[in-house]
Parts: sequence; structure tokens; C-alpha cells
Amino acid sequence: MPFADYQNGIYLQALSGNPPEFPMAYAELEAKAVAALPASLQSFIGGGAGDEFTQRRNVEAFAEWGLVPRMLAGATQRDLTVELFGHTYASPLFMAPVGVIGLVPEDHHGDIAVARAAAKTGVPAMFSTLMEDPLEEVIAHTGDTPAFFQLYTPKNRDVAASLVGRAERAGYRAIAVTLDAWITGWRPRDLATGNFPQLRGHVLRNYTSDPVFRTLVDSDDPRDVVPVWAPMFGNSLSWSDLEWLRALTDLPLVLKGICHPDDARRAIDHGVDGIYCSNHGGRQANGGLSTLECLPGIVEACDGRVPVLFDSGVRSGTDLIKALGLGATMVGVGRPYVYGLALGGASGVEHVLRMMLAEADLLMAVNGYPDIASVRANMRRVTAVS
Repeated sequence: MPFADYQNGIYLQALSGNPPEFPMAYAELEAKAVAALPASLQSFIGGGAGDEFTQRRNVEAFAEWGLVPRMLAGATQRDLTVELFGHTYASPLFMAPVGVIGLVPEDHHGDIAVARAAAKTGVPAMFSTLMEDPLEEVIAHTGDTPAFFQLYTPKNRDVAASLVGRAERAGYRAIAVTLDAWITGWRPRDLATGNFPQLRGHVLRNYTSDPVFRTLVDSDDPRDVVPVWAPMFGNSLSWSDLEWLRALTDLPLVLKGICHPDDARRAIDHGVDGIYCSNHGGRQANGGLSTLECLPGIVEACDGRVPVLFDSGVRSGTDLIKALGLGATMVGVGRPYVYGLALGGASGVEHVLRMMLAEADLLMAVNGYPDIASVRANMRRVTAVS
């Protein structure tokens, strides 16, 4: 079924007196979700580093690229399928890791709700190390949709190896190692609320359920767990660590946070299987380029040798198409699906994913693009003169 058919269902339901349950535009989605969330989660999900220049830039950069319509192209069928690590996906959209999703619904099983949305839509999720439910229990709800595991590499190598091994045995399809969050960036909104969920014992179930971590602290009491977890969490990795990380698993290894072409080339030379171009949604470092501005250089450096994953600033189906046009293999969405989760659990997430895919599909149809290659052939800078 074409992704565009989602809008037909909405119109037909409205004819029967059933208007949409969830917002159709990102601004309204965000406003309603923020109103529904406690202040601590509002700041953690919505906030960025410093004065949030980079966070804003992530979003604004999409406006600097446009798509040239091609008529009489007969794009009645659109092909958005992509292949990643041996699996074919119906679309290039995935859910980026967000470390507090477990806390978003009232029942604090947000990771499982996201897994259920993945199962319903076929859109894969990359789950954070920071979960409210153990990684084995979460993946059990993803159905036939693959899932990926994001690793915050702890200083304790035995704990790191245990987390990776558990993810592999549980059936996750890749390990994405985050490089830019070994220390917390300057986040004024979180600081203003004194909010750091992990220090309150939240989203640490992958640690407290881990057999190696339990040898260090055999307790679920945050007063016991947090003093052991906190000094272990942040590991500032170096190139010499990649050989060890590569040896931990047979799964594809992806490096998340790569924004410089030289780093991408060097990572590939070290044997990684994928590059994830991301600046953590502007939450970690302020004053930098948007991820979208970095993407073309990363794609050129990878030169088709490994897939390029991308996130930061994606708010719509149009953004999804533009990121594909600049060469991304798969495109991650973050805040929008979390806001859907806040408003309606798994159903809210499913709505956001289907809404974005419908917009992307319709954009391709109207512009005369039958496939991703045609999108890439018709991307232009808005200020360019041809």
C-alpha cells in the first residue's frame, strides 16, 4: 500500500464524523505534547546546548535546499525501498535513539510502545542504552521489524562487552556507538530544572538487569546504583579503541556523531560498517554547523563503501526527502516521534511515522520522482542560479 494512502484514510474518517485524533503539523504536535509533559521531560526532550543555535540551525538548514519538479514523469508508483545490512526496508525512515522515551508515557514503558509502533509500521527503531525496560524485553515487541542498539560505551570494558553481547543475542541487527556524549554538554534548560534523569535512577534498566553490572552493585535502589553507574558512564573513546569495539561483535558496527569527512574515511579504514552523521540534535555542542551542512561531505568521503545514516533537525516528510537527496541512506527522526509518544503512546508514534511517510510519498508523486535517484538528481540550493 502506498504511504500516500494514509491521507485518504484521514479524509474518509472525517467524512464519517471522525476528525484526526492527533495533530497533522509539527508545530501543533510539539505544542500539545509539551503541554502534556512534566517540566523535567519538556526540558530534556525539547532543549539543546547553550543558546540552542545549533539546534535551530539543524532545522533551518533544510530551507536552504529545494527540489525541482519534473513533469510528465509518470510517477504513479514510487519506490522508497532501501537496503541496510542485508535487510530491505520499505522506506528509509528510522527512529533515532532518545534516552528518555521510557519515561514519556504514564506507565513508563515508552521503549515498548515505540517497539510496538515499529512493528505496526515497519519503521525500525534504534534503541538507546538508556531504557526503562531491559533491551531483551523491548525487542520482543518489534515483531518482524528489525531493531538497532545504540551503545553509550561505559568505562568498564566488561560491562560494555556484556551489553553488546546481550544486544546481539537478543536479535538487534547493528550496534551504533555514540561518540559525542561521553560528557554532558551545557544544557541551560535542564540545568534550570535541575534535571538529569539518570542521577535519579531513571532509564538504567539495561544496567541493573546486566549480570556483569550486578557483580558491582547487586541492587535496584538508585541510592546504590547511581554512585556506581555515574563514574562509569562516560568513556571518551579514541581511534585505538575501535579494534576492541570491532572485536566485541559480529554485528555491523556504526559510529554515531561523525561530521567530518576525514573522520569518516579513517573510521572506514578501521573497519566500521556504517557512518552515522549526527550532532545529537544540537543537545551536546552549540555553535556548530547543522548536520545537514555536514552530510554531503560525509557522503562523498564514504563514496558508497558504507551506508550513511543521518539525523538532527528532521521534522517532516519533506525534510526526509531532502536528506535523502543529499545522499543519506537512512534518515532518523527524533523529537517528532517522541511528541507522538507523549500524546498517544504507540498509536501516537505510529501516526507521526505514517504522517511523515505520506508527506514524503506525496512530495515525490507531485514532483515526478519515481525513486530516490530522481530525488538526488533534482536537488538544488535555493540560492543557486541554473
